Amino acid sequence: MGSVTVSQDDTTPYGRPLRVALDGDGTVIAKARRLAAGFLTQMQADHGLPVSQRALDVTRLVVSELVTNAHKYAPGPILLSLCVIGAAVEVQVWDSGPALPVARAADADRVGQHGLEIVMAVAQSVETRRDPVGKRVTARIALSDLPGGPSTPETRTGGRATGSSGVSSIG
Repeated sequence: MGSVTVSQDDTTPYGRPLRVALDGDGTVIAKARRLAAGFLTQMQADHGLPVSQRALDVTRLVVSELVTNAHKYAPGPILLSLCVIGAAVEVQVWDSGPALPVARAADADRVGQHGLEIVMAVAQSVETRRDPVGKRVTARIALSDLPGGPSTPETRTGGRATGSSGVSSIG
């Protein structure tokens, strides 16, 4: 994977992002997980970025949940993008479905449909955005383990904001 290292702030990506179109049967979900793991492994090797085992596992989980939702609920291709920005990996999944996903209220008797809840629980932040065609869901995951641990107030951004632009930040 070719690369150009740039600044370490929270807005400029390291190296070359991974962008891939996924189409087909349910095997795209496993393929997406493998691509995500390979991307982080390559970023670690090329740039010496600290990528904890937890970050690798959480990234695979988030990719799996977001790609599964896109495959299950939207017709057509799925676009998966991964990039490292600052000390986080940003996972973005685009699909052609117009409806923004909504996390449902906790229900111990419900089988399935917990994907967005899971992503919200393990990611630093989650954002959904309508595009002219379809939507995209973006999740940020810390690359290294933080002292406060996952999903604590110290490691998560706060609040939920929904604007008229069709953007919802959850986290």
